[in-house]
Amino acid sequence: MTDNTDSTDNIAKDPLVVVGAGVMGTAIAALAVGHGHPVRLIDHSPEACATAPERIGLHLRTARMMGALPAGVSPGELTTAGTPGAAAGAAAVIEAVTEDPKEKAAVLAELAAAVRPGTLLVSNTSGVPIEEMADAVPHPGDLVGVHFMNPAYLIRTVEVILGPRSGAGAATAVRELLAGLGREGIVVGDGPGFVTSRLLHRMLNDAIEVVREGRAGPETVDALMRHCIGHRTGPLATADLIGLDNLADSLRVLHERTGDAAFRPSELLLDKVRRGELGRKSGRGFYEYEEITP
Repeated sequence: MTDNTDSTDNIAKDPLVVVGAGVMGTAIAALAVGHGHPVRLIDHSPEACATAPERIGLHLRTARMMGALPAGVSPGELTTAGTPGAAAGAAAVIEAVTEDPKEKAAVLAELAAAVRPGTLLVSNTSGVPIEEMADAVPHPGDLVGVHFMNPAYLIRTVEVILGPRSGAGAATAVRELLAGLGREGIVVGDGPGFVTSRLLHRMLNDAIEVVREGRAGPETVDALMRHCIGHRTGPLATADLIGLDNLADSLRVLHERTGDAAFRPSELLLDKVRRGELGRKSGRGFYEYEEITP
């Protein structure tokens, strides 16, 4: 990793901006706060901004209980804001809005207009190609992709995506940012789904189809995959953790960009999304949950 004292100092004193106060945005914000970084969380929803500190506090308590945060580090300051203009002065910006390519591109354009040229712009995405969003920003070299796994404050490995126009400075900056968050970044090439989603989402969609066809229930599918294949949680429980709406959006991106019918979202998945059964975050998906994951 290239030594860059100025960049490190800026990350320490200037806020890390996270855009999107949903499941991933609050988890990433909690990770940064727990490592002592000041965080400015931006969301257009006043309700989301109002509830975010409590949800992030819950993430922090869980992370501490699991031993996932560095000992002896005072939490960073958390502030919230409602407009992209609040990103001005950021050390780096992580966009973590819903997996909608047009929305992501629009948000990145607004953020790029608010920050200094050369500020690291990060799109947290599970499958939208970085090159696809690069035209939305005036300096494509500042843009890279990351794919934090859920929950971001517990899983230590992060997929890093460098697009064709991502600059060397941005590549260095994202590695430094992740190191400051106690994360290992593994760099992969750009393209729909990158590596993890390209492989995982096909399996999740197939598992949902098995359930739709009535060949086995969620518990049976997950038990077989856990005990016979060694999958840690099982595909249906994993889908619930990701969020069934997020999974459906990611599958649409993969299907539209690859033409592979295996990525066409299962009708059972779409039915559950239409009914508001989104997984852990709604309290019901393929399983029911007493506690809703914020």
